[in-house]
Amino acid sequence: MRRLLFIPYIVWMGIFVIIPIGLLVGFSFFDIEDNLTFSNYREFFSWSYLQMSISSFWYAFLITAFTLLVCYPLALIIKQLKLKMFWLFIIILPTWINILLKTYAFIGIFSREGLVNNLAAQLGLPELQLLFSDVAFVIVGVYIFIPFMLLPLFNSINSIDQSMISAAQDLGATRMQVIRKVIFPLSIEGVKAGVQVVFIPALSLFMITRLIAGNKVVTLGTAIEQQFLTAENWGMGSTIGVFLILFMMIIMLFTRTKSKTIGVGRL
Repeated sequence: MRRLLFIPYIVWMGIFVIIPIGLLVGFSFFDIEDNLTFSNYREFFSWSYLQMSISSFWYAFLITAFTLLVCYPLALIIKQLKLKMFWLFIIILPTWINILLKTYAFIGIFSREGLVNNLAAQLGLPELQLLFSDVAFVIVGVYIFIPFMLLPLFNSINSIDQSMISAAQDLGATRMQVIRKVIFPLSIEGVKAGVQVVFIPALSLFMITRLIAGNKVVTLGTAIEQQFLTAENWGMGSTIGVFLILFMMIIMLFTRTKSKTIGVGRL
């Protein structure tokens, strides 16, 4: 009977995971004229694609690092509040809004006549060209991924035994020492989980790059979109996709967590 329960899972994994990955790998061995070739893999190791891969990792790192810097203090603050679940819900609420709508909202905020430039004009500052810049791309990326980083961090910090923190304070540890030597080491699994759920999707962003950064930021996700929709070179697009999956698997390997309670389950 237990084995029968695995059948829907196996069917789901086969149809929506194994078969698509198999098709992706298969298409990667064909060129634009449907000839069997290894040229796509040779081209991926050219300087232009290596540069693109480095750029993708760099921007994913920036988005992940700034998201962590914002969310870790925020998780510590929420833990101290009486209505912690309410405030957590308020922060998570924007995830219910479509990412495309949020992106278009930032276009209005960063435009020449948007909120940022209107505020700058009131303060006597020169006009800021934020839209279609890498700075705007990072800001929007951080905003979008804040809830995904916050959840595992909050669950990890919230599960720390308060008596351990109290013991450190009784022994004369300052607030920063408590955070650095007690809270952070005990919440490292939450940090790993947060880095994983932010870095991996940030590595393959393409819609935000188009709308917010224009042509200033080119990532692997953007390259896949160009190859499939513009150049109609499904072989090269599939090859980039194969390497993107490999990169994601390596990241998951290095950021895997030991705890089974890091996530939304403890809410």
